[in-house]
This record gives sequence, C-alpha cells and structure tokens, in this order.
Amino acid sequence: MKINNVFIPALLIICSMNSIAQKPEDLMTPETLWQMGRMGSVSISTNGNDFLYSLTHYNKKENNSRTFIWNGDLSSGHSRRLWRGSSATFIGNGDRVAYLSGDKLMVTLADNSDSKPVCVANGVVDFLFSPDAKRVVIVRMVPSTSSIARKDHDLPKSTGMVINDLMYKHWDHYVQEIPHPFVAEFNGKKIENETDILLGEPFECPMEPFGGVEQLAWSPDGSLIAYTCRKKTGRDYAISTDSDIYLYDVQKKATIKNLCKPDNYKEPKVDPTKSLEKQAAAQKPFGGYDQNPLFSPDGTKLAWVSMERDGYESDRTRLVVMDLKKNTHTFVSEKFESGVNEFVWAPNGAELFFTGVWHGKTNVWKTNLKGDIKQITDDVCDYVLVDISRDGKTLYVKRHSMQHPDDLFAIAINGKASAKQLTDVNARIYKSLAVGDVKERWVKTTDGKDMLCWVVYPPHFDPSKKYPALLFCEGGPQSPVSQFWSYRWNFQIMAANGYIVIAPNRRGLPGFGMEWLEQISGDYTGQCMKDYLSAIDDLSTEEYIDKERLGAVGASFGGFSVYWLAGNHDGRFKAFIAHDGIYNTQQQYVETEEMWFPNWDLKSAPWHKTSEGEMQKAYRESPHLYVDKWDTPILCIHGQRDFRIEYTQAESAFNAARLRGIDAQLLLFPDENHWVLKPQNGILWQRTFFRFLDKHLKK
Repeated sequence: MKINNVFIPALLIICSMNSIAQKPEDLMTPETLWQMGRMGSVSISTNGNDFLYSLTHYNKKENNSRTFIWNGDLSSGHSRRLWRGSSATFIGNGDRVAYLSGDKLMVTLADNSDSKPVCVANGVVDFLFSPDAKRVVIVRMVPSTSSIARKDHDLPKSTGMVINDLMYKHWDHYVQEIPHPFVAEFNGKKIENETDILLGEPFECPMEPFGGVEQLAWSPDGSLIAYTCRKKTGRDYAISTDSDIYLYDVQKKATIKNLCKPDNYKEPKVDPTKSLEKQAAAQKPFGGYDQNPLFSPDGTKLAWVSMERDGYESDRTRLVVMDLKKNTHTFVSEKFESGVNEFVWAPNGAELFFTGVWHGKTNVWKTNLKGDIKQITDDVCDYVLVDISRDGKTLYVKRHSMQHPDDLFAIAINGKASAKQLTDVNARIYKSLAVGDVKERWVKTTDGKDMLCWVVYPPHFDPSKKYPALLFCEGGPQSPVSQFWSYRWNFQIMAANGYIVIAPNRRGLPGFGMEWLEQISGDYTGQCMKDYLSAIDDLSTEEYIDKERLGAVGASFGGFSVYWLAGNHDGRFKAFIAHDGIYNTQQQYVETEEMWFPNWDLKSAPWHKTSEGEMQKAYRESPHLYVDKWDTPILCIHGQRDFRIEYTQAESAFNAARLRGIDAQLLLFPDENHWVLKPQNGILWQRTFFRFLDKHLKK
C-alpha cells in the first residue's frame, strides 16, 4: 500500500503520542495492589530470639484469600512460612504456639518439631492464654434475642424477623449472635471446664463490630481477668458509648468489680419524654468508651484507654492508670493533646509507651505515672505498637506510610531512637515498582490557620507538564489523615494513574489539638468544607496543575463531603466520586444503627428544633437540598451490606443526578459492607474509579 508522503509527519506524530501515552511497566495497577501480602497479627517470643506474624495473600481468580503464619529471626530478620492459620502467639514460656485455623484453636511446638498440631477447641472466634498457659479465655458466639425475637419453633424455614428494639443490625449483619468470653482450663492437650464470664447476661464482649481480645487481659498471676463490656442492649445500647472495665475473679467465677463506676453507682433511667441526644451526652464517671485493659508487670496496677464523654465516639482517648490496692486513678497522657492508640507497660512498671497521631504522623511516645510525656520517634510514617523486649530496650512495631504497607520494625529506645526493619514482605513487588513522592504542604485557611496537607506526586513526575489533580476528602469524620496505607483509597495507585493528590488535614481531624478536632461536630458544612477548598485552591497555584481538570473523591464522611461539594463548588471540579457517603442527613438519622453518632455529630434528631425553631444546621444544609445546583459528572459507589450508611443514600444521589440530566454512574456491591473486601470487587472498584476519572479529567 502506497502512503502519500504528505501524511508521514502526521503519522509519526500520532505514533509518538501513542508511545508517550503508554504506561511504564513500573507503575502500580489494581492487580499489583491486590497481589501484595498483608501483615496481620505479630507475636514476639519471650526469649527475644524470634517472632511470629500472619500474612494474607489474595487470589483474583478464586476471589478469596489465604493466610499463613510465618516465623522470623529477630537478629537476622530471616523468615520462613509455617502453617496455614492466623492469630499465632507464643504461650507459656514460649516453647509452644497457639493459633486459629478457621474456627479451630490449635496448639503446637514453637520449634515446628511437632508435625501434627493439636486442635484443643472448636467454634473459637478468638483466644487469650494466661501467662502460665494453664488457662485460656476463648471467645465464642452465643445466641442473642435482645432485639430480634426467637423464631416460632414450627416455622424453621421462615425468613421473617420480629424486631422489638434498636440494635437489631450492626455494621453489616443482623444481630442474632453476640460474642462471649469463656474461661477454661488447659492441660496442654485439651481445654475443659469452660465457664462463660457473662453467663446469663445479654451483653457482648469483646464489643462489636471491631473489638478483639485486646479488650481482655490476664493478671500476671492468672487470678484475675480484666474485661471490657458495655452492659446495655437495644435502645440504651444504640444511644450510648459508655463501656466499662470489669474485674473477674477466676477462682470465684464471678465479676467482682466495675473499675469505672463507684460501688453505689446506679445507672440513670432513660426518660422517653426528653431528647435522646441530651441524655447520651450526660456526664458520668468514665462516661465514654473505656477499653483495652493491661495489667502492670507486678499486677498492682491496671491501665486502659478512656474517653470522657458518653455518646462521643471520637472523643480523645486518654491513658489512665488505676492503682488496684489504693483504688485511685491517674490520667497519664493529659499533656499529649491527641488520642492514645496502642500502649505497653515498660518492664519496670514505672513507664508506659504508646502511639498517637500528631501533625499527620503516628509516632511513639512515653509517659511515666506522673504524666510526663516524651516523644520517642519522629518519623514520617505511622507506627503500630506490638510489644516491648523483656529488658525494656527495644520496642517492636508495625510501620506503614503512604508509600509502603506494613512491615515489622524494631526500635532501639536507649539514646536516640532508631528503627531496624525486620521484614520486607513485598520486596519482590517493590523491586520493580516506581513510587511517587509524598510531601508536606502547609496551607493557610480562610480563618487564618495553618493546615497540613499531604501531596502525592506521580512516579516520574515532570514539573514542566500539566497534571490533573484530586482532592481527597477524609472519612470518619474524625479519622486522621496521617501516613496511612489503604488497599482501596490508595494514593500511590492514584498517582500511578497520572493524578496529583492533595489530602488535607481539615478541621475535625486529630493531631492538631482539641479545638481543631471538635470544630466539626454539628458543623459538617462549615469550616471543614472551606478547608477543603483552601487546599485545592492552594495546590492549583502550581504551574504543573491543570485547573480545568480537578476532581474530588472520598468515602463515608468523605462521601458526604463530595455530595455537598457537588452543589457548592463554584465550578472548581469536573468530576466527583462518593463512596458510602451520606446524601440526605434526615434520611441518615433514622437509617443508621449506632444512634450515638448522629446524636452527637448532627446535634439532635431532625424533629428537635433549635431555640430559633429551626432544624439543626446538619439537616437544613443536607447535601440533597443543593441538588438543584449539581452540574458535574458524579460516580456513586455503595455496599448493600453497609448498615452504618445505607445504600439507599447512593441510589438517591444517583437517581437525582440522572433526573437532572447529569452524566452519573452507580456502582453497587450486594455483598460488601462499608468497605470492599473481596479481590474481584476491589479490582472492579479501582477500574471503575479510574475509568470515570479518566473520562472526565484527561484530555
């Protein structure tokens, strides 16, 4: 075929453009993200020689996952794969290992010489051995009828549920079973003589939906168990975050004390004639969440994390230490104006180490029993505290950042803290993967404050080019934009697709003091939204940002933010993506399950008016009331098993957008909750996400 010479230059240009448009092979894809190993639980041996950790890998084709237990050497970091299972931990003097294989509790020798691990119990959700391994707490599911009535015995195939109270659903399931802790004897080969610590009580322990055995603790001599429990059901449960720490005497087989309430304390009765939100916010001794107890090495003290206010699930978590002999308590993290995450006792019993977020990074801190705080690390990452060595010289932590998922590190804490990497579970993938830079950017807000933003740049970034940009809207609403790593809202894969991402620590996030944190309560559409716009406007001043190709994306409260910005953005954005977001706050109030959340954050029920006779601001400025101003393409994503924010919110937003003639798309997952947990669903999420953005933000 003869080609006219006049077309050759044009053909060469087209070929050249196609060559440039091809993605380099070192960029992250959805498949790459889901191939990464995900580190779970970690256990350090008592002899300080080795460690155990669980590692989960997902299979796209089979649409499932497999978790294996690995053993590593603390000096060399060399690891080897052992058994299929999870939650592995050294027990007793460290010569044995206990772990879960499905719902079976298995015990085997730590040196792997035992070729046949022994199943010591079935139907186990979680477990916690006593220090001498002669007893164990096992968590089992027991029937619950506090909100959903029992079925008629002659209608076993009926699918109907007769519901009598609130909390009939939680997170992603109907509450027909709840967890109970059972204490039992262990002779090395089998578990026997089980006793339900909450026998005859309709309460859950650990607390759902996310609690584990960190909510229970053995005393060093094995005579006591401290456990966390919110002893409420139905409507009382739905409006309260007031959980307490209880002491259980193993010999007496009885709960002997509530450490958060005086002996003569009487729970106030709920008055149905008064508004729920005022009662939920009432001050009480240790009024909010109290959880995660841990005995001191000598057993004379107990520490736990405590929230002050009932009904406020995002209140600051304070570290409290109780002297069990004197029955006195001291809050030892008051000088740290942020929340305490995990903590461990130092072997001397005079100090505690903890992690907490400050200025967008989660580092390690130390406090003594007087509350004197010292920062141990100052790294651009998020640390998760795992354990401390017996000599108190080394902390073991998991570490992740916006550039890398979890690995295990050891931090030497004598003198200047230094972190040594012990695992590199995704080394094979990272060997051929280009990673984008992450930089701090401080932005001036409309009220003159300084706001920290993280900016993530594409790999092979060229400042002479123009890039589309994404405003990331955080959920929570009070979850930190720290150095987190997500397998869905992953900044590196956004950057790999050619987008610059700005993630602002807007009003309402921890790590910047209590005033900054609490400004958002009752003011979802106020300063926090101005902060979002300040962030994207500031970034847009850069020459490498194409101001005509801006998008806003987010989930949960971030999804609410997107829905609200869609009607209040003054033409800034050309694409929106909202996942599991609140579109209609009035609808949300009567659909969600944990009622303390809207009672506090939205300030009241929609039917309770302000002193001026108006609806609270959260309802009169709901995103759905601005849909007449929507003019920008929007993708709405939701899981149909999300009971925190029902999928009808996304359907309503999508339907409204299409009726307005807006280019909109709806992605529903019938089998997912507030998250996306299945491999093929996760990959479909990523593909749909970028197809939509590319359509509207790439020329």
